Amino acid sequence: MKIIGINGSPRGERSATLQLIAAVLEGAKEKGAEVDVVNLIDLDIRFRNACSACFQEGRCAEEDDFPKLYAKIKAADGLVLGSPVHIDQITGQMKLFIDRMADGIQCQAFTGKYGCSVSTSGDHAEQAVVGYLNHFLQMLGATPVGGVGVATGKDPDALARAKEDAHELGKTLAEAIRTRRQYPEVEAFHRRFQEKFKAVITGAKPEWPGDYERWVDQTWVW
Repeated sequence: MKIIGINGSPRGERSATLQLIAAVLEGAKEKGAEVDVVNLIDLDIRFRNACSACFQEGRCAEEDDFPKLYAKIKAADGLVLGSPVHIDQITGQMKLFIDRMADGIQCQAFTGKYGCSVSTSGDHAEQAVVGYLNHFLQMLGATPVGGVGVATGKDPDALARAKEDAHELGKTLAEAIRTRRQYPEVEAFHRRFQEKFKAVITGAKPEWPGDYERWVDQTWVW
C-alpha cells in the first residue's frame, strides 16, 4: 500500500500545511502504508498550455517534472493533497498541478484509489479549500475519506489539535484502502460523472483516441 502526500505550500519544508500532511502520512504508516511526500515548490511544473497532446496522443508535451510526478502518483494507492489558503483559495503551485491533470479527469485515472485533503489558513476559508481538493479527487475517480482544515491565526494550539485529527485521518485512509471501503455518496457521484463524460469521450473518439481506449479498457464504453 503506497500513499503519497502533495504539498502545495510555497514554504515547502517550513510550511504548516506540510505538518498536517506529515501527520496524515504518519497515521497511515502505522497502519502499514508505505509513504512519501512531494513539495511542489521544489519541482518545475509549468502551466497547462492547452495543447491537448495528452488527450490526442496520451503523452505530455512539456518536458518538465510533471510527467514523472504523474506516473508516481498514478502508481500509488492513496493521495493526500494539502494547500494553505491564498486569497480564499488554493495556492498557485497547487493550481498548476491540478490543471496539468485534466486528462486524468477525462480518463478517471484514479478510479479505485482513495485520498484525503488538508488545509491551513490564518483565519478563514480552510474548509472551503479542503472541500475543493476533495472534489478534485472525486473528479479523478478517487474516493476521498475526509479532510482536516485549521485556522491558526487566533489560536496557538489549533495546529497541534489539527495534527491529532490528521493522524487519525491517515489511519482512516489506510484502512479504507486495505478494506476497499465503500462510500455510497461518492459512488453516486462517480456514476453521474461517468455518464456525463461518456458522451464526451464517445463523441470525441477521432480526436482523443488515448482517452477513448482507456474507457474501452475499463469497459465503461464498448
